[in-house]
Amino acid sequence: MAEPENAELLRAAATGDQKAWESIVDRYANLVWSVARSFQLGRSDAADVSQATWLRLVEHVADVRDADRLGSWLATTARREALALLRRGGRDVPAGAATDFIGILGGALAGEDEELDAGVLRDERDKALWHEFRSLSGPCQQLLRVLIADPPPSYAEVSAALDVPVGSIGPTRQRCLGTLRRRLGSTTT
Repeated sequence: MAEPENAELLRAAATGDQKAWESIVDRYANLVWSVARSFQLGRSDAADVSQATWLRLVEHVADVRDADRLGSWLATTARREALALLRRGGRDVPAGAATDFIGILGGALAGEDEELDAGVLRDERDKALWHEFRSLSGPCQQLLRVLIADPPPSYAEVSAALDVPVGSIGPTRQRCLGTLRRRLGSTTT
């Protein structure tokens, strides 16, 4: 059975259909969360941004002009909410937690039967990965954080989330990953 289109879901959600809301949230929750976390917010602040983003959709569900661009609308709203939260807090963006990337970029966690040596090597690799990731520029870190959302966001959604041209996303991603790979290669030799 095919999934309902965004326009159908938005119409149903506007009339209070709980299943439609749940479908929208299921479809876009990871995108909203990854945009919030791309600003290197802590978990509670990212949860606040996520909640505020969904509240904005509830308030403006009938105002979404192009249902096919709902993901971009949510990404833009999440970006604006994150920036507003940072402005209200009058603070610098924190460095973030290593656990955000270790599982995704650093490999799977050790199984019960994995040898101790393999666990130690994995921990060392993860530490090096995180160290080199933090040395990337802020925009590179932010782009990579958004791109690892599951399911992967479209480039239009990434563009809306980060306020960058769609055509620059792929080349910037390649540059950022190339820099990360070079830095990781130089730490292992």
